[in-house]
Amino acid sequence: MTLAEKAYVDLRHDIIRGVLAPGRPLRLADLSERYGMGFSPLREALNRLQAERLVTAESLRGFRVAPLSLDELHDTVSLRILIETRALRAAIAEGDDAWAAGIVSALYALKLQAGRSGPDADIWALEARHHAFHLSLLAACNSPWTLEFVERLYAATERYRIPVLLDAGLAAGRDVQAEHSALADATLDRDADRAAALLEAHYLHTVEALTAAMRPEATEAVRARAAK
Repeated sequence: MTLAEKAYVDLRHDIIRGVLAPGRPLRLADLSERYGMGFSPLREALNRLQAERLVTAESLRGFRVAPLSLDELHDTVSLRILIETRALRAAIAEGDDAWAAGIVSALYALKLQAGRSGPDADIWALEARHHAFHLSLLAACNSPWTLEFVERLYAATERYRIPVLLDAGLAAGRDVQAEHSALADATLDRDADRAAALLEAHYLHTVEALTAAMRPEATEAVRARAAK
């Protein structure tokens, strides 16, 4: 891993986790001291994060962590629903046995990780398997451009979800794994209408949970948890 890649991974991790709070200035001198590397790899990482909309740049004022916004969250999720339901229909129409087996495997791995408890590292393992499961559903859509947009939109919503995952109490009352199982079953049954409806409902439930979590009192709880 190059220094620029390490800078990108470390900065992205801290932004998504909320350690680097929304709106925080990202001064190169401060980042160099924090991460123990020079300005060049940090600047390259910041430019990459800006392209992902995790960082903003202002003339003469440098970089900042991008703000969190309910409007942006709703806009991003609406676009995810539009693109991913279409991709899911295409995958159901085109997918073969290997694609179906990939869904079964990804769902099993996700359930296995979701059943474990532990420190922050388990959250990242869970997130990786969650991402892999959702990608497995769309893998046979036969559109690299679509999958690239899916990846970018996933990253855009990840920083809203991770702090909530870290504060496990905010997820109470929702059986997310049951939603995943129902979605996988509908997809494997080749029921495109039901699968698309379940995927949309899954994302809308997430938006509802995140909207509640972004209320001032909940936001303070998440920030306190992330800072530990």
